[in-house]
Amino acid sequence: MNIQDSVVLVTGANRGLGLAFTRALLARGAKKVYAAARDPASVTLPGVIPIEIDVTKPETIEEAAQRLQDVTLLVNNAGVFRGQGALAASALARAREEIETNYLGPLAVSAAFAPVLARHGGGAILNILSVLSWVSSPRSTTYSASKAAAWALTNGLRLELAAQKTHVIGLHVAFVDTDLTRAISAPKLAPDEVVRIGLDGVEAGSVEILVDDVSRAVKGGLSSGVYLRSISG
Repeated sequence: MNIQDSVVLVTGANRGLGLAFTRALLARGAKKVYAAARDPASVTLPGVIPIEIDVTKPETIEEAAQRLQDVTLLVNNAGVFRGQGALAASALARAREEIETNYLGPLAVSAAFAPVLARHGGGAILNILSVLSWVSSPRSTTYSASKAAAWALTNGLRLELAAQKTHVIGLHVAFVDTDLTRAISAPKLAPDEVVRIGLDGVEAGSVEILVDDVSRAVKGGLSSGVYLRSISG
């Protein structure tokens, strides 16, 4: 689909990758950009429309879906990373938080906006995933589980929404230089570069976008058991 003249909703749009998406969408000529955040007052980029959406609170999603009847592209970007192994003292609480935000959040937002997209010819959904959808590390066990679920969701939504011509895309990337990865020492990509590649993929009609060499190598190594080893970071 074309970004120019599209109407886009970006979740988690007040900072990091979400903020980079909203900037790039405006630059590419999107007709309207809804920038969603738990606190819409935290959205300060000129030219976007702040919207309250907490992806862990279905009532905020449903209210937004009732109001935003012109959306043609949904970017499920909101996410959290708590850096927990499965056996950490607070792992269960952190795992619930990551599942609620990283998996159930995109599920709820996609379900609420699928009818809106259908009324505009199908549109597209871009889900921001991770190389950690496929592999894990001692500090990412619960996060990786949530992103693996989001990957499965993305693939399922692609099949379920094909009949209404909604194009569903999964974007995988290793580490992006945002607040979410502040504690990770591995090399990181600039958010603007990730967004450029992601939006190029949307416009090209890609179904899966592998942003960096790490993601491409890990995806290519799945059949050889790359997921049986820890990823550094």
